[in-house]
Amino acid sequence: MSHRILVPETSAPDMFLPLQGRSDIVLERFGPKVSASEFRALLGQVNAAILGVTPFADPELDAAPMLKAVARVGVGYDAIDVPALTRRKIPLLITGTANSVSVAEQALAFMFAFAKRLNELHTLVVERRWSDRLSCFPTDLGGKRVLIVGFGRIGSRMAKRCVAMEMDTRVYDPLITQDYVRAVGATPVPDLDQALGEADYVSIHCPKDASTINLFDAARLARMKKGAVLINTARGGIVNEAALAQALTSGHLSGAGLDVLESEPPEQGNPLVGLPNVILAPHLAGVTWEAWNRMARSAMQNVLDVLDGRPNREHTVNPQVYDAR
Repeated sequence: MSHRILVPETSAPDMFLPLQGRSDIVLERFGPKVSASEFRALLGQVNAAILGVTPFADPELDAAPMLKAVARVGVGYDAIDVPALTRRKIPLLITGTANSVSVAEQALAFMFAFAKRLNELHTLVVERRWSDRLSCFPTDLGGKRVLIVGFGRIGSRMAKRCVAMEMDTRVYDPLITQDYVRAVGATPVPDLDQALGEADYVSIHCPKDASTINLFDAARLARMKKGAVLINTARGGIVNEAALAQALTSGHLSGAGLDVLESEPPEQGNPLVGLPNVILAPHLAGVTWEAWNRMARSAMQNVLDVLDGRPNREHTVNPQVYDAR
């Protein structure tokens, strides 16, 4: 008996490594410009689907009567209707820690870029303004206070790296035990608003859900320490972009490093695009070459495990579906 798996055409090469030696798998592919009707037609003949950022909800599930598993090439799943999957007893699987190091490194890169003033120093040399270099002092990260919001797969790795750089590392995550935070050398903080007023850098690593949408609104941004830098490599929508632009143009915040935006790519007129104290990236923090391949391989292995009857519960967003089957 063969299984049909729907995969993106843009999949990394390592996605297909778990298929070596297997003759029971047939792949169906969809391109980045596939229409909704074409995509749903493909779903009608597959047993599993591996998705990038493709939205997936009731209309897609209605078109997929043989579906047994959905896997994301990544860890975010805000484009997927998890309750709709759960009602049908279909597991949603994510790729665990496959890109955790990559995202943590990108957050650090933003911090270094602002502390060491990389863009400004480069401009001084290119514009032959060498004599102005003492007007553009870099700063150290060592000794500075960083507040990490969210202590999951990525936030915990970010904390370890900040501790290693001798930063005063604070963590806000009401869902994590304090001993877990202290074990990596960081300090847990119970009050987000108070901690914001004392941090030189704030790095966001929490998931996007009903409790974190607009978490950093105008009031919360105003509580941040004057001259602080905000970094978001989590999800767009956690930070209110209009309020952030105001905080940056007023001088209350000195910078923002953003890998994610509420609308991607940014809409015309987004107030953050073009600001000199903002560094933007096109949602690639978790997509290094290595992570791209790790995530692809993990996504394929996740669906194979479900089809083989030994699902990876650690990677499953809704593991209750297994008990309900």
